[in-house]
Amino acid sequence: MTAAGQPVRRLTDGVRIRSLPTHFDQRGSVTELFDPRWQFHPDPLVFAYCFTIRPGVVKGWNLHQRHEDRYALIKGELELILYDPRETSPTFKEVCVIRISEASRVVVTVPINVWHADFNVGTEDVIVANFPTMAYDHADPDKWRLPIDTPLIPYSFPAGARGG
Repeated sequence: MTAAGQPVRRLTDGVRIRSLPTHFDQRGSVTELFDPRWQFHPDPLVFAYCFTIRPGVVKGWNLHQRHEDRYALIKGELELILYDPRETSPTFKEVCVIRISEASRVVVTVPINVWHADFNVGTEDVIVANFPTMAYDHADPDKWRLPIDTPLIPYSFPAGARGG
C-alpha cells in the first residue's frame, strides 16, 4: 500500500480492502471492526470468530466454494497470500500478497474459489477476527486444503516457515 492507502500491485479480482478507524486517547484505543453503514460488503454479518497464528507459522492453503472470508487483524503482522485459480478471472493464475498490521488496520475480503494462506511474519501471535459470509457448518465444512509447499501454487514461503 502507498501512504495514501492505495495498493502497489493489482489485487486479486474480488478482493476489497477498507481501513478500520482506530480512535486513541490517554487510556488506549478503540478499533471499529464492522459497521453495516460502511456498505463494505453486500452480505450481512452472520457469523464471527477469531483465530491466532504463532510467529513463523503459515495457515493454508485454504479455499472456500460457498463463502467469502472478511478478515480484520487485531494484533500482530500478517501476510495474506492469495492465488487465483478462476479461469474466467482477470487475475487468473496471479499471486497477490497483502501485508496487514495493527499499525494500519483494515478489513479484507477473500473471494470465493481463491486459494489463500495466512503467514505470521511478526514476532508475536497474530490475532484475526473473521466475519465470513456464512456460518461454519461442522457437518459439511466449506474448506478445501493444500499443503503450504504445493507445486500447484507458484509461491514459496521463506525457509523456516512452518505449516499449520
